[in-house]
Amino acid sequence: MAELLKTRRPDLWPIDKTILAWFAASSLLDLFCWRKLPNPWEPQAVHLAGAMLILLAIRRPGSNAAQVFRHWYPVFYVFYCYKEMSLIIPALRSSTADAALAGIDLAFWGAHPTVWLERISSPALTEILQIAYSGFVPVVLMVGFILWGQKRYREFRYYAFLIPLGFLVSYVGYLLVPARGPRFLLHHLQHFELRGLFLFNWLQSTLDRIESAHYDCFPSGHTEMTILACWGCRMISPKLFRVMFVYTLSIIFATVYLRYHYTVDVLAGIAVAVVLILTAPRVYRALGGDRSQEAG
Repeated sequence: MAELLKTRRPDLWPIDKTILAWFAASSLLDLFCWRKLPNPWEPQAVHLAGAMLILLAIRRPGSNAAQVFRHWYPVFYVFYCYKEMSLIIPALRSSTADAALAGIDLAFWGAHPTVWLERISSPALTEILQIAYSGFVPVVLMVGFILWGQKRYREFRYYAFLIPLGFLVSYVGYLLVPARGPRFLLHHLQHFELRGLFLFNWLQSTLDRIESAHYDCFPSGHTEMTILACWGCRMISPKLFRVMFVYTLSIIFATVYLRYHYTVDVLAGIAVAVVLILTAPRVYRALGGDRSQEAG
């Protein structure tokens, strides 16, 4: 822990600046649609309390608890921002982009991909892909845990900036292009429900409780974030990167096979990930980050 306390000066880190800017922007959105929010005071209170905790942690650089909090708080903050989007988007937007996204897929492929993929559907394949799809958050966090366990704090801080930034950028996409996915819009065209073996129903219902009220299709966050995590694995080992690459391919296929996303969502997720991989290092440095020990 002594190494951790010596790693940085007690000032705002790039992730702090990013989160605080997001809180300010979402607070303005909350004020704009105040009367349409079910409990408009809650997000304002959360933003204020969250900002105060960040600033308090900065003022206590010698505290072990404060340093652990500073490195890991984005996990919880970004999740709350995701939940907040489920309230802001319907308050700001009166229609969805599902029909337009499905139309793009249909025009490109000549069929709806989720319907076409029924011909290769099987309970075993469905089970495997649902497990892979459901585990994407633990897999993304795994890279951070490994860097933390290896005490590679500079690399950890960059990863802990890149991943939350990726999530927040995807939330902007949800706001601009709100959509719920083909499993809702195209349900009447599917010839049968997906069936798995053992865990499928439980995993699907759990994700439904977390995500079904959200307009979180464009871009595909699963695609984007898994690619970013795969890229982050390069900081750890080539072997882990190769394993993660295979997992990333399975996630991309699962997003469409399991009827969560249109293929245009997946392409958007890939594009966003590539843009962030190329631009995030410069943004990180511009915000005061030190990437001198971050590999590649």
